[in-house]
Amino acid sequence: MIKYNLKCHNGHEFESWFSNSNEFDKLNQKKMLECIYCSSKKINKSIMAPMISGVKEKDLSFQKSKSSLKDKKDQLLQIRKFVENNFEYVGDNFSRKIREIYYDKNSNKKIYGTTTPKEKKELEDEGIDLISIPWVNKDN
Repeated sequence: MIKYNLKCHNGHEFESWFSNSNEFDKLNQKKMLECIYCSSKKINKSIMAPMISGVKEKDLSFQKSKSSLKDKKDQLLQIRKFVENNFEYVGDNFSRKIREIYYDKNSNKKIYGTTTPKEKKELEDEGIDLISIPWVNKDN
């Protein structure tokens, strides 16, 4: 397995795992990769640090990894459903809205939306903890 930092043509950065170094190229050529923030299909590799895995490829069976990916997708879809049912979607107004909630200590609102990497860093610098969730398409 190999992890790549990816970037769409709109400047959104995210990361994803691939079974080998050629897998990214194959999927990208077939336009099967998309930005988790804006669904853009124009994806490039970004600067990254190499990682080494202790698992040998011969120890992995295709069927096992295929079912494992389906299990992971199902888990991510369950998380998406929970978030959509229990949080208010604020879109790209997330940074402004989360500050309003954070600094109003009496607010219990639960929201979700999108930020740019720069906005996320600014929020973290203010002490606002965020979590990024891979947003899996429901019908793909």
